[in-house]
Amino acid sequence: MESIQVFAPASVANVGPGYDTFGFAIEQLGDVITLTKRNDHKLKVLKAEGADLPADPKNNVATVAIQSLLDYLESDQGMDVHIKKIFKPGSGLGSSASSASGAVFAANHLLGNPLKIEKLLDFALEGEALASKSYHADNVAPSLLGGFQVVRSYEPLELFRIPTPAALRVLIIFPDVEIKTSEAKGLIPKELSVKDAREQWGNVGALIHAMHSEDYSLLSHAVRDRIAEPVRKQLIPEYGKVKQTTLDFGAVGFNISGSGPSMFAFFKSSEAAKACMTKIEKMYQKVNLPVMLHLTKINPNGCQIL
Repeated sequence: MESIQVFAPASVANVGPGYDTFGFAIEQLGDVITLTKRNDHKLKVLKAEGADLPADPKNNVATVAIQSLLDYLESDQGMDVHIKKIFKPGSGLGSSASSASGAVFAANHLLGNPLKIEKLLDFALEGEALASKSYHADNVAPSLLGGFQVVRSYEPLELFRIPTPAALRVLIIFPDVEIKTSEAKGLIPKELSVKDAREQWGNVGALIHAMHSEDYSLLSHAVRDRIAEPVRKQLIPEYGKVKQTTLDFGAVGFNISGSGPSMFAFFKSSEAAKACMTKIEKMYQKVNLPVMLHLTKINPNGCQIL
């Protein structure tokens, strides 16, 4: 194999109470990454499509992740790296995680699959850390592995996957403003009261049980956050109005996707979500702000060869 092309899905992280712990993959949005072997030992970043990405391999999350994998394998294989972005970086949908995950997944295949896919998380995290200034797997894990992933531990890194209701639909709402992950993380409080921590832990357990049992009533109470939402919602235009609108149309959960500005709403049916989309689009038209609306299922698949 001299060349490979893969799709790495975008993802929703935190999912309410699961700060740096919960994340799920979504459909259609993501990165298309093409790797081609070179005859030298260089990693070369080709001009990207859909976004202006760093050309320096030491500053690009994809090549940083690939180099980490190559170092582990003691390989000096050179590669051309081309990235096509199907969604905008800084959206809160795991842009850097898609690039890092897709890059190591593709590189591992190009090198003959020396490692199991779960091991690739370590190298994808190196790329993700470049963008967010911290190690967190809540976007990387679902982009690489698919489905709804839970990070049980970071030291050592341990994850597990939970089932999700087949009928559940996710409405992604992305107002066109940029919020950098590293800056949004700086807003997170360093301490939490016992009362808030207790509520957060309860919601974590409730959300997992609600997904297992398809209890939408419990889900609507569980998608609440006492850590990130209170400080980050101020960065998102029309946040309160959007949240109330989704609930008025029957949403069974609403919160910020990752660092924002994207938001997500859970619905029991596509029909209710589509009606809600029309209302939200008109809302943002009134304030002259472009908005992307994307209706999706939770994607059971992670990175895939195209």
